Order: sequence, then structure tokens, then C-alpha cells
Amino acid sequence: YKEIQNKLTPYLRKCGFNPKTDIIYIPVSGLTGAFLKERPNSQFGSWYTGPCFIEYIDTMLPSISRDYEGPVRVIIADKYSDMGTIIIGKMESGVLVKGQTLTVMPNRTSIQVIQLWSDDVEVDKVVSGDNVKLKLKGIEDNDILPGFVLCSPDALCHVGRVFDAEVVILDHKSIIASGYSCVLHIQSATEEVIVKAVICTIDKKTGNKVRARFVKQDEKCIMRLESSESFCLEAFKNFPQMGRFTLRDEGKTIAIGKVLKVVE
Repeated sequence: YKEIQNKLTPYLRKCGFNPKTDIIYIPVSGLTGAFLKERPNSQFGSWYTGPCFIEYIDTMLPSISRDYEGPVRVIIADKYSDMGTIIIGKMESGVLVKGQTLTVMPNRTSIQVIQLWSDDVEVDKVVSGDNVKLKLKGIEDNDILPGFVLCSPDALCHVGRVFDAEVVILDHKSIIASGYSCVLHIQSATEEVIVKAVICTIDKKTGNKVRARFVKQDEKCIMRLESSESFCLEAFKNFPQMGRFTLRDEGKTIAIGKVLKVVE
């Protein structure tokens, strides 16, 4: 328990979490179930006086305020063909009913939802927060990719190739500067990106910004990124679910970030 605390706390602090307010450590046994829901009857774990895992989860407030009145946003995670085009995804905003017409972004194809399932049960309506399966009319499964988004026709999501982002470098031995290429993971989408420019570095303690030409491990910065293809994204402040991303290179996560502004 102490070893895990000592190893994880510095890493999580580096990621931007405050150990005093953002992190709690709970010892849990997957073998016996100790501290998962109830405390063990034996003296094992008597040194721990905090809450059990489920007990603590029940006290937490939702990290995301679900918008049931907002425009429909369904982020597509997978698709297949079965007597029609089927997509699997997550309702991140709005309410969707059987027969509703939506637009697939970024290719702007108009479709109709002819069947809905929530947790493999056929329903007539799904709401924000539901994991859904939808049968679509008006598009082939070959024209859909993970990361595409179903939107209300009168309130489409942003699509872009160039954007500014706040990025924290977690693990990269050399410097990162203009021209550096890596892989962006955002929602279910994967895109090749290059760093167009490092705009500035940000002091993690004071928040002061200093103009910079490069950034290195453990630093926070604002940079401009460019993708080879257009994809769906939103500024983090407007829609967090479509504004978080990770950067990976050579099979490891090198950075985490959030979209500040879609440039083009």
C-alpha cells in the first residue's frame, strides 16, 4: 500500500492532480473482496480506517454534468453490418428517439435512426450518458469510422485539422519542437499529427506563460497541432468529452492535453 502510494503520487502530481484534493488510496483485495464493499472480519487491514471502495464511489458527485436539453452528440466507437448499418457508441448529450434524423460528422451525411438499443435492450428513446447501439438508414458501414459523431442537423460539432491545445509532457526523453510527429487519440479517433509550433510553456505553480521554441518532459505548454485529416473535436471548455486527448509515440503515451481552440 505504501509502496504504491510512494510510486504513484509523484507521477499523478506530474499529470496535474493535487494529491490532497484529487487522489484517494483504498486497499482492495480482488481475491477476497476485502474493502471492495465491506470490511473483512479478521484483523487483516485493521490499520486502514478509511472508506471501502463502493462506499466511497457512492459519495462522489458525477464529474460530468449531463446535458439532456442540448443537441444530440453520439460518439461512434464501432460499426458493423447486420441487415443494415449498426453503430455502437456513447450518448454524450441530448435525447434521441426512434425515427429521428441526424447528421454524421465529419462527412455531413444525413441519416435516420430506425432502431435503438441501450445495454442490448431495444428501446424507443436514449438519453445522455447511455451506451447505445443504433441501426441507421441512409449510410453504409464502410462510410463510418470510429471517432465519427452523430449530431443534431441544426447544431453540428466542430471539425478541424489545426488546433491549439494545452499539453503536459509525461514521458519523452528528448525535446519536442516544431515538426515533431506523433499519434493523437481523441474519443475513439486516432489521427497522425505534427507539432506546428510550441507557443509557450506554462509554470505549473504560478501559471505564468513564457514564450518557447521547444518543450521537454514534465513541462506544461500550449502548442499548435495539425492533423493529416479533418476530424471531430470541440474546445474543452465547451464540451469536455470531445476536448480531451492523449499523444502517443512508439507505443507509449508521451502527453495528455485538452483542446483550447479549433483554428481551421
